[in-house]
Amino acid sequence: MAAKAEALAKQFEAKVQEATAVLERLSDADWKKTAASEKWTVGVVAHHLAGAHEAIAGIIKTVAAGQSMGNFTMDMLHDMNAKHAKEHANASRAETVALHKKSAAAASAILRGLSDADLGKSGTVLTGMPSMSAEQIVGGILLNHIDEHLRSIKATAGA
Repeated sequence: MAAKAEALAKQFEAKVQEATAVLERLSDADWKKTAASEKWTVGVVAHHLAGAHEAIAGIIKTVAAGQSMGNFTMDMLHDMNAKHAKEHANASRAETVALHKKSAAAASAILRGLSDADLGKSGTVLTGMPSMSAEQIVGGILLNHIDEHLRSIKATAGA
């Protein structure tokens, strides 16, 4: 296992632990509040966050394998997120925390399976955007995704 991958996995897991603690202490009332940033309920934001770890790690794995995401646009991402928000509008906290833990464990395993050479490989993530290395995707997308949505949840719930 590469030292760099291990360090990134530990950084990710620390953020996951913080998110887990916040999600587990949200009240039912907090769960139903609307987050200003996303315009979704806290429960939907939390479910979106929970399910994304493994999906983003899949992008990292694809790029680390020397491939690109193909024709994937921001509009497609926004459409997927809007569909997810509708489909999971009533997701429970218990279901969401379980998904968060499962998805995070899968993402950690993917990170730990990468070599330094894998982390240095680059590919296109979004059509029309510059290529990113697998390591840049970890920091710029995977870790930032947690920070961004957790900040929104905390601000909304006062957590």
